Amino acid sequence: MDRDKAVAAEARENVFAGVDIDRMAERRDDRLWVEETERAADTRFLVLDTEGRAMALTGADLPQWMSSNMRAERFGDVPATFLGLARDSAWFALVLDEAHVEIFVALTGARRVGLRDAGLAFPAFEAGLFAFAKGVTHWQRQMRFCSLCGAPTMVVSSGHRVQCTNPDEPHLHFPRTDAAIIVIVEHEDACLLGRQRGWPVGRYSTLAGFIEPGESLEDAVKREVREESGVEVLHATYHSSQPWPLPASLMVGFTATAKNRDIRLRDDELEDARWFTVADIVEGMANGTLGVPPPLSVSYRLIEHWLAERGVSLDELVSATPRR
Repeated sequence: MDRDKAVAAEARENVFAGVDIDRMAERRDDRLWVEETERAADTRFLVLDTEGRAMALTGADLPQWMSSNMRAERFGDVPATFLGLARDSAWFALVLDEAHVEIFVALTGARRVGLRDAGLAFPAFEAGLFAFAKGVTHWQRQMRFCSLCGAPTMVVSSGHRVQCTNPDEPHLHFPRTDAAIIVIVEHEDACLLGRQRGWPVGRYSTLAGFIEPGESLEDAVKREVREESGVEVLHATYHSSQPWPLPASLMVGFTATAKNRDIRLRDDELEDARWFTVADIVEGMANGTLGVPPPLSVSYRLIEHWLAERGVSLDELVSATPRR
């Protein structure tokens, strides 16, 4: 039974991951095809404001989609970013300035929702599509000028490339993602968790950090754990990954084994780091002195899987945790 729980925990998709969509990269430069697709009756537009919030239905945890007819009639001058094909429809993202947002809200009664809240509330497909849209449109906003020559840029390839306007050497730029590792480290019957200053009282989480140039994912695991806690990692094993467009990261999750339990906090990033046994976690969550990250994060999944291998359900622990 314990093995079944562990397999089920590992098989769960991370929030924002597993979106079954054909991104159709080969058609992004086919302007006639894209324009025809934008006009199709079943095409839907995910509406974002300039701060990256989506427009959602009032009274329901779903996006307030814009139809192709509304787009043509009211917002035809706003460029759209093609996301892909799924569920017999085409999906686009449309970023509206404040004046256009107010028009859309007046027409539909929509409300604004941030990605973190949507990740916990929207169905998986809609949450993943929102994450995709937020990530690529954030990159567009960051690339208004060429990083090589400083010339103004223009968005091309249906939103997935940026072309600088330098007539002598028009550089082409592609979307970038900042990779980071996140890891649950174990030693025999305990796992290593840390907390940062400013977190809610009692919250502990897995350790994480960005990958540096010339570094493998496994090397980053060893370095980050050593830098933050002083713990030496022997080896690391890939667990799962999660797009994290807050604003532009990819979290790569690992499990790792430590050489020993010697903790030596080395910088100001962590306020504390401790080894927790299963009994420590169960007791701490039961009496309200220990909190874990929300299910939105891959950190939750890593802790969930570690506990499931030992026959304990993190979901059940969370549901029984006293509310503060």
